[in-house]
Amino acid sequence: MSTSRRFGPEELMSCYQRGVFPMADSREDPRLFIVDPDLRGILPLDGFHLSRRLAKLIRSTPFDIRVDTAFRHVMEACAAKSDGRNDTWINASIIDLYCSLFVRGVAHSVECWRGDQLVGGLYGVALGGVFFGESMFSRERDASKVALVYLVARLKAGGYELLDTQFVTDHLKQFGAQEVPRLEFHKKLEKALMVEGDFFRLPSNTPPDQLLQSIAQTS
Repeated sequence: MSTSRRFGPEELMSCYQRGVFPMADSREDPRLFIVDPDLRGILPLDGFHLSRRLAKLIRSTPFDIRVDTAFRHVMEACAAKSDGRNDTWINASIIDLYCSLFVRGVAHSVECWRGDQLVGGLYGVALGGVFFGESMFSRERDASKVALVYLVARLKAGGYELLDTQFVTDHLKQFGAQEVPRLEFHKKLEKALMVEGDFFRLPSNTPPDQLLQSIAQTS
């Protein structure tokens, strides 16, 4: 469903509370449309799958992990052209909308830095006990994967119950992402929205070993 009427932060939060989300056809198209997939992607927090290789990488602390220090830059990097992707559903309207949620403390970014260079990260929206993952990017190998691991640890520490991935990709399947029917997702959403998650309960200086211990399955 395309929308040309005013669509601001309140409308955006209402969409998430109803289990739908906005997208655009392309970077150049200013219009938004609402998506309510028949099958919804989720990443079960208690069934998160972490490979031994990635755990070993995290222990080596290849990146400086920061939260909410460069939200707009993360969005712009997610929208940028990259190998195998010439277009994006993230247009200027979407960037401005989510930045307005960030100012309200509703949207967050998890960032991987090497020195003064932003090399990977992700962003999404946190409401109640739900984190709605939107997009991620990597400029160095595994940077987005590391950001996802830190996100999951943060959500588990903060008492979140649901990590929405919208869709399931091969990239997310390796972590245990699965599809659930729309009705089942809406039931999970209704329950999780009643929880009060704390995105900042995990200390920013949590040692990698302690962080990894909080994440379920390693193989």
